[in-house]
Amino acid sequence: MVLKEWFREWFSSPYYDLLYYKRNEQEAAAFVKILTQHLQPPLESKILDVGCGKGRHAKVLAALGFDVTGIDLSEPFINEAKKSETENLHFFQHDMRLPFYINYFDYAFNFFTSFGYFNTRREHDAAMRTITQSVRGTGTVVIDYLNTHYVEDHLVQSEECVVFNVPFHLTRWHDEEHFYKQIQIRDPDASLRHLATEKVAKFSLGDFTEMLAYQQMQVQEVFGDYQLKSYDVRKSPRMIIVAKKLVH
Repeated sequence: MVLKEWFREWFSSPYYDLLYYKRNEQEAAAFVKILTQHLQPPLESKILDVGCGKGRHAKVLAALGFDVTGIDLSEPFINEAKKSETENLHFFQHDMRLPFYINYFDYAFNFFTSFGYFNTRREHDAAMRTITQSVRGTGTVVIDYLNTHYVEDHLVQSEECVVFNVPFHLTRWHDEEHFYKQIQIRDPDASLRHLATEKVAKFSLGDFTEMLAYQQMQVQEVFGDYQLKSYDVRKSPRMIIVAKKLVH
């Protein structure tokens, strides 16, 4: 039995763009600038954005002068991102579970919980292998993920919202291993029509440390929000992990 991959159809749906149209470009830009100020990558650095979406983070990195490549599974996302391509900004449709430019980049970034979507740990390990093997030498990897414990404590179970006259009904829940968000719209007859159920793995800092160590990467720093404040297992909304390749 082949398990359905919820993200394939949902990320290509016009309703996805509608529901998340407010995703904050300014917040993304501010985070990229704070992160690069902290990491201090040399201007000639080659940077990979894994799970880049429409390229909102990649575009900021390129504007700062770095040579940036973005990859994403979604063809509509990449088609949109390609409209912004320049000499130092490139986009490719690619499945992060498959290798991509091994030992080529100086930095690999995975922003805004663009991980944890797959059905098996083996697939997640394959995605982590792609991310980590893309960097050369003592290259740096940054994983920006939700903080499982914070989300458990702050989960809004039911929510109604109207976006450009389209009424959405959102239902959230979780089990031992995943968070779920079911997205429905109300048709004119008031019935609910199911669009998608997002599913994201409950990975802890320990899980990421283990996955990274398996790829010969060592966690260097962990931050708890987009201002790079210290990580608190209960209070931090994000879990931003900086790891480097081990030197043998």
